[in-house]
Amino acid sequence: MIDLPDFSVTELAVPLFIAAILAEMTWARLRRQSAYEPKDTLVSLGFGLGSTVAGALFGGFFLAIFIAAYDYRLFDISENWWDPIWAWPVVFVLDDLKYYWVHRAGHRIRWFWAAHVNHHSSQHYNLSTALRQSWTGSFTLGFVFALPLVLIGFHPGMIAVCGGINLVYQFWIHTEAIGKMPRWFEAVMNTPSHHRVHHATNPRYLDRNYAGVFIIWDRMFGTFEAEQDDEPIRYGIIKQLGSFNLLWAVFHEWIGMLSDIARVPWRHKLSYLLREPGWTHDGSRETSDMIRARWRKRTGQSAQNPVADRNSIESPNEAA
Repeated sequence: MIDLPDFSVTELAVPLFIAAILAEMTWARLRRQSAYEPKDTLVSLGFGLGSTVAGALFGGFFLAIFIAAYDYRLFDISENWWDPIWAWPVVFVLDDLKYYWVHRAGHRIRWFWAAHVNHHSSQHYNLSTALRQSWTGSFTLGFVFALPLVLIGFHPGMIAVCGGINLVYQFWIHTEAIGKMPRWFEAVMNTPSHHRVHHATNPRYLDRNYAGVFIIWDRMFGTFEAEQDDEPIRYGIIKQLGSFNLLWAVFHEWIGMLSDIARVPWRHKLSYLLREPGWTHDGSRETSDMIRARWRKRTGQSAQNPVADRNSIESPNEAA
């Protein structure tokens, strides 16, 4: 019988989440009232509650898979989830690298995007936005990205704790109340500035900064983009929801994807499942790469020399 931690890192952090949101609401009331919109915040809270229920329903199933896979591990790194001490920083970094790739898949494969789009559906950027976690993430089977860590020999309990810490870390970066951090911190860690870029719909920012804790992965794999002080960020998704209906917010992309698959010829159906969001066989919509390429051509900017005429940037919502 595998010994597992009898606590959840995210559940322990809930009082901190509540206190921080209340503090940010106070800041917004005094400094930036547009940061919060009551109906939008209620939708975010609904997402948080629903994702907690979904986690309770499906979490045990995936944990059972991890426990079964642990019997086939290559190395005996640990017998207990809390030991050895040296394994913690190693598995934490590897788990964050795993997060980078599963997050990147969440933006580049429509099957994964159908669940992840929930997190980007708000046109506001505040701490309550961090609660917009997917109800349907379990259906994507994204847990397979963590299986290599189990098979290497890291205890499932250790991986679960690291994943919880990673998620808690990401909570505080969903804010406009904090500007840029010291340069050394911005160079290594994910920050509010970096993550604001990730939630932006500006063409230059689309599908950038996938990091969880360490921004170094984006720098290494060519997906990093710095926040520009003179380019206001527009939040949300390319085709905004236009509604505060919670169920529509949760399922709209699944409905759109299945509708596309149902109406296109058989030879294209799998592509609508596995290609990037916005891809169409007839070119009637645009992917993030297409939007960015058109913006670069219009502004005379290149990937190698990102110097733009920022006064001529168009809205991707008009472009799509």
